[in-house]
Amino acid sequence: MSGSNSSPPADNGTAPPRDEPLTLTVHSLPAADAQTVRSAVDTRAGRWKMVLLLLVSAAPVIASYFTYYVIRPQGRTNYGELVDPQRPLPAWTGRDAAGAEVPLTALRGQWLLLSVADSSCAQVCQDHLYLQRQLRESLGKDKDRMDWVWLRTGEAAVPEALRAGVASATVLQVDAAAVAQWLQPAQGQRLEDHLYVIDPLGNWMMRFPANVEPKRARRDLERLMRASSSWDRAGRESAAGH
Repeated sequence: MSGSNSSPPADNGTAPPRDEPLTLTVHSLPAADAQTVRSAVDTRAGRWKMVLLLLVSAAPVIASYFTYYVIRPQGRTNYGELVDPQRPLPAWTGRDAAGAEVPLTALRGQWLLLSVADSSCAQVCQDHLYLQRQLRESLGKDKDRMDWVWLRTGEAAVPEALRAGVASATVLQVDAAAVAQWLQPAQGQRLEDHLYVIDPLGNWMMRFPANVEPKRARRDLERLMRASSSWDRAGRESAAGH
């Protein structure tokens, strides 16, 4: 019996596969096109130029608003004399046409164009009352933000001929001495020579000169209406809430 010899497998010419290390190939990104880069830079620069152009164009407007509302240069003058410090409505009462007591503080919440004169109402008084009504009417859509007020002194009754004309005004009989402790005329003038402006917060803030020029007074009132339009509304209730 012959033994069988094991022999290695025959070589058929094919080598077994061997493990190889994993390799990564990094491919570079394609270079940006020069024209594309230039276009992007030009677009960005164009946007900045547009922003700068808008700022330059708006600069005079911004500067004028800042100057008008913040700096208040000496060159910008009012016709009426500004009262500094402002004087609040006093805590005393007047009497209306029916004889009822009305606190002056109840007039807050509206702009007031106010005159003071004896109840007999001489010609200057009548001229002021007429002008007060006309100035208020000239404010157009803003007229409902302003009341015209006559503080009448003395014990005489309002002349019959005036009653219809002042029907839309606020007319209060007050003590002359009390008024003189609140309002003050210009040097050499009397209380009844002026028209006075009280703001919606109840502060006396402006006094028009004696022999007032209607057109110049109207311009001041229009400016006041514009300057206060963001916070003041027609009607005593709405304005008093500010």
